[in-house]
Amino acid sequence: MTRTDPKADLHRYLQVAREALLWKLEGLSEYDVRRPLTPTGTNLLGLVKHLAGVESGYFGHVFDRPFPEPLPWMDDDAEPNADMWAAATESREQIVALYHRVWEHADATIADLPLDAIGSVPWWPEDRREVTLHRVLIHVIAETNRHAGHADIVRELIDGAAGMRQGNENMPAGDEAWWDSYRDRLERVAQEAGRP
Repeated sequence: MTRTDPKADLHRYLQVAREALLWKLEGLSEYDVRRPLTPTGTNLLGLVKHLAGVESGYFGHVFDRPFPEPLPWMDDDAEPNADMWAAATESREQIVALYHRVWEHADATIADLPLDAIGSVPWWPEDRREVTLHRVLIHVIAETNRHAGHADIVRELIDGAAGMRQGNENMPAGDEAWWDSYRDRLERVAQEAGRP
């Protein structure tokens, strides 16, 4: 019989998503990690900064265990979307180090509390504010994976690098010519399907 530890399973999935996100920054210049590559400005370093704020709130404030450092971009008077990009004065090293410190704080909350520990999410509607650590873990795993998916696409737009995580890219083997042919075939199929 296989035994499982639900909290350890959830924590592992969160850690895998965290690491996948940070992997997308590797080997890129300061410019490339900050480049806004969608009409809404999505960029790699901004995704990391955003998720640092997400984890600090959900594993800190929600369980009355506030993250000990101020995050000015999370204040009520901060400009809209201030958590989605890094200012020129905020280096990649600073943002990544902050994310690691937030992980440590979040990991302590996860280790110290049972899955049925009750917290309150003040930014959620009143009828859904009361949550368990279990629910928060699922929510943060989903949000982290969502943004890791954004990072996948942004990174591919920057330099063509693709894959799930280092050592397990989870992509079909194929050289540049194979991928060009594959993409061209998909374009032809899309055009055919779009004809009246």
